[in-house]
Amino acid sequence: MANPTKILLAEDEAALGQIIKESLETRDFEVLLCEDGEKAFKTYKSESPELLVLDVMMPKKDGFTLAKDIRKIDDTIPIIFLTAKSQTQDVVEGFTIGGNDYLKKPFSMEELIVRIHNLIGRAKLQKTAEIIALGDFTFDFPKQLLSYKTEAPIQLTHREAHLLFHLIKNKNAVLDRSLILNKLWGTDDFFSARSMDVFISKLRKKLKQDESIQILNVRGFGYKLTD
Repeated sequence: MANPTKILLAEDEAALGQIIKESLETRDFEVLLCEDGEKAFKTYKSESPELLVLDVMMPKKDGFTLAKDIRKIDDTIPIIFLTAKSQTQDVVEGFTIGGNDYLKKPFSMEELIVRIHNLIGRAKLQKTAEIIALGDFTFDFPKQLLSYKTEAPIQLTHREAHLLFHLIKNKNAVLDRSLILNKLWGTDDFFSARSMDVFISKLRKKLKQDESIQILNVRGFGYKLTD
């Protein structure tokens, strides 16, 4: 029998944290529950979890700061934020600093479990994917590295790498906006759409050295990568 996926859960509401922990354990996950960001960071370094579920508002070290510290060590571990915040800039900030998904409180456990399974599946896909040629670039999807000719490679974030991977796989065809939002963000709501626009802009800047590569906005449908 395979070892259970180890999840680090950082949640300062004791009752909610215990409910989430017990619910995930009934689905055969191993859950490490921490009540503040500092303890969570120590647990991350000592226990090597495979996925993080982080509350944004926590004592000692908030979820965004914790994610930034972890991203300095690990660019690939999936991160889900739990947040009571609803401002667009807060959601976008969470994705920008390296979050892979978010859930607004209150949320259903079934939704959290689905999103966890989606992120684990993407992580497995990344490990088995190939190195891809794109114009004058080489894209190493498993390592999330984008290289231009002989220049030093650029390290992409987890979400940038997966978005670029799907754009390349659908090269010269329209990548449906709603489908990719649901696949990578878990929802196609306004906040996720704004976040994806930010990531598309970042990818355009990183690919600008090869002028033949374009990410076109097909209004009302999605995006199309051409080279």
